[in-house]
Amino acid sequence: MHGKTKAFLAALSARIRRRQHHYLDSEHSLSRRLSDGVRLRALAITVAALAAATVIAAPAHAANAATIAAAVSPDRLGAKGSLTVAIHFADSEPGLPTPVSRAVLRFPAGMTLEIPRLRSCDAERLQNLGASECPRQSKLGEGRALVEAHPASETIAEEVKLSAFLGPPRHLQPTLTLLGEGLSPLAVRMVVNGAVLPDHAPYGEKLVMSIPPIPTVPLEPDASIVELSLTVGAKRHTRSANAIVVPRRCPAGGFRFAGEFAYADGSSSSSSATIQCPR
Repeated sequence: MHGKTKAFLAALSARIRRRQHHYLDSEHSLSRRLSDGVRLRALAITVAALAAATVIAAPAHAANAATIAAAVSPDRLGAKGSLTVAIHFADSEPGLPTPVSRAVLRFPAGMTLEIPRLRSCDAERLQNLGASECPRQSKLGEGRALVEAHPASETIAEEVKLSAFLGPPRHLQPTLTLLGEGLSPLAVRMVVNGAVLPDHAPYGEKLVMSIPPIPTVPLEPDASIVELSLTVGAKRHTRSANAIVVPRRCPAGGFRFAGEFAYADGSSSSSSATIQCPR
């Protein structure tokens, strides 16, 4: 009897050990499945968080903007003198604005350019020979522009001298030829052609210009015009000088100017300015 009891206890002990082993295996498997599930959920949460962070951190499309200002001298009705137009280009994000590719400038009705002697200078002569080879009577005005570029993360700025000339008529309409010259560091010589066309009220005429790219160095972005100022007409009027003629009457609200600009990235912007009626 004692032998049978001993055998029974041994068999029972073996069964208990097998169940314990099975239980441990099951527990380990469950633990592993739970751990894998936790890791998968953690991974999913991490990916979702990274995706959300990427969406939040993604920069918004930078917006190009332009501001325009205008002034006449002398500032009185019926005067003959000069008109200065200044344009400033900027970006909503830190950095340079996108290069401008087209500009339309609108001028007040009744404000005209008086040219006593009609002489013109074409773009080819300006490009090849420079301003000194154009007839003196063809010069309409002058100004300056600031051009900047960021090749290889380095800021390059250049002052560009502007000279405006009366161009040959196109389709019986007057044209303007603008020469930009810079010596260092970009050594820019650029000619821009503009067409002077009739416009709708409250404007009288508009100047439409296509602006070519300003290259810097190979494989680097083109330079951008940051600011521009151009004075047309004589600061001191003489009988033979080209001059801006201010109307004798001022419209309600003043003399209105406007500009629309298109950029190389396909965006556009607009701006307006008003010269208050002289007292």
